[in-house]
Amino acid sequence: MTYKTQFLTFLMVSLMLAGIQPGISAQQSSSPAFENYFMPAVTKTAKPDEKGFIRRWLLLEPISKPNRNNRVFTDSYVRDALTHEYFPGQFTAIPKDGDKVKVKMETQAPVNLQAGRPAANQSQTPVMEDAELTWHALDSKLFNIKLFRFATGLGKTRYGVVFWAVTIVECDRDMENVRLAVGTNKGSMWWVNGEELLLLSGDRHMNVDSAVSKRITLKKGRNIIRAGIINGPSMSDFCARFIDDKGNPITNLTITCK
Repeated sequence: MTYKTQFLTFLMVSLMLAGIQPGISAQQSSSPAFENYFMPAVTKTAKPDEKGFIRRWLLLEPISKPNRNNRVFTDSYVRDALTHEYFPGQFTAIPKDGDKVKVKMETQAPVNLQAGRPAANQSQTPVMEDAELTWHALDSKLFNIKLFRFATGLGKTRYGVVFWAVTIVECDRDMENVRLAVGTNKGSMWWVNGEELLLLSGDRHMNVDSAVSKRITLKKGRNIIRAGIINGPSMSDFCARFIDDKGNPITNLTITCK
């Protein structure tokens, strides 16, 4: 065995002992575990945290929609992308954990993690594919929902995607003059009980309460919150809570995914 062969053998063994497989980038091997950010929503109900942030959500695995930059996220682009029906019941159904939907979405090549963006489409005509995506009922360990980590932890496309999120807020009485306050990294749209309340556009970073809705009434019983978030070549997350007429967080809510 030559010295070069010995060295290569030693290098391969060292990588395997370190838990790094040849062909997997350093970024992939050092990605934090999914469990650092989420845990299954196993209890029947949850509550907002002390600052009112809603941490329990049903998240759909990402829908591929390649965007190589974030400058395209104008109001009209975000609205077109997030009002497009990717799957039946998108704006009406209340999914359950483990439910699957069939989606027609644009194929994109695996992300070049060193470039940090979706690969360029060499064809002028998008190539569409049929995919089956799953809903996951999760509790976030942070006040913000790390969609990038959600996708990465499941081994799914994390750049150039659309995410869908649904949760149910239950009230023991009608609550008037409340406002939905959200922040998202990149574009998003938000609905409560089927009414569109917010559209966030632009190449933005997530800031707490960066957009606040008009005053609404949360009705006694179940209220459905639905959101679509679109992302290009960057991280993606969101936060959401309800605030009262004075801007104080509302915490006396019950949150469920059923």
